[in-house]
Amino acid sequence: MTNSGPFVASALPDLTGQVVIVTGGARGIGRGITEGFLAAGAEVTICGRSDPETLPSFDGRAATFVPADVREPDDVERVVAETVKRSGRLDVLVNNAGGSPPADSATASPRFSRAIIDLNLIAPLVFSQRANAVMQGQESGGCIVNIASVSGTRPNPGSAAYGAAKAGLLNLTTTLAVDFAPRVRVNAVTAGLIVTEQAHLFYGDEEGIAAVSATVPLGRMGTPDDIAGVCLFLASPLASYVSGANILVHGGGERPAFLGAAKNTKAEPAAQG
Repeated sequence: MTNSGPFVASALPDLTGQVVIVTGGARGIGRGITEGFLAAGAEVTICGRSDPETLPSFDGRAATFVPADVREPDDVERVVAETVKRSGRLDVLVNNAGGSPPADSATASPRFSRAIIDLNLIAPLVFSQRANAVMQGQESGGCIVNIASVSGTRPNPGSAAYGAAKAGLLNLTTTLAVDFAPRVRVNAVTAGLIVTEQAHLFYGDEEGIAAVSATVPLGRMGTPDDIAGVCLFLASPLASYVSGANILVHGGGERPAFLGAAKNTKAEPAAQG
């Protein structure tokens, strides 16, 4: 959610005084989420393995950066502890850090696969445990949002470990929603095809991105702002009875392959099964 984005602060939920942690909040989807919470009035801590070139900000208010590897439990503990020491509380955790480079499913090494699962599944679990320990002691409780992916809900050629980890994250969400209730709500946002600064690694040049966009029912790929808006909703009082949910933010999904393969793509397909 950049200052020049489609949202303005007056149109967002008022989260003034809320204290938020966004893992991997310096770039890509995480940066959009961070700027969204700043625009809504929240205080935001972000973490990552390397210092960001610029801190996410909105109207002169910037996030606080704490260097950390979310795969290291001691680092996770430090991020939570420093946030609570500075702000006195923790209201929202967004488990956004994750990802995976393309990897041949037939030859990816066990070490590689373990690293991907640690980042995309184990780290969110550990961070959620640490955040929950704080939130359970607050009268207002708290909210945890896990950033999942369509890679966890359909085949994920080229990165089996990543897709499996994201599928596990969805189950983790529903489990923690029960285990942490009633004081802490836990939800997932399943992101579809999103344009970030790394989009070229997966979709190619602008022509490739346009071609992929044409496969999405809404006619475009998503942006970090699209994910940020749903996170703000889940963290707001508007979602006070929403827990254990998985909100799909994928522009309608992906056009079924058989429609493109059929000789008469304009014909209405007959119901099957």
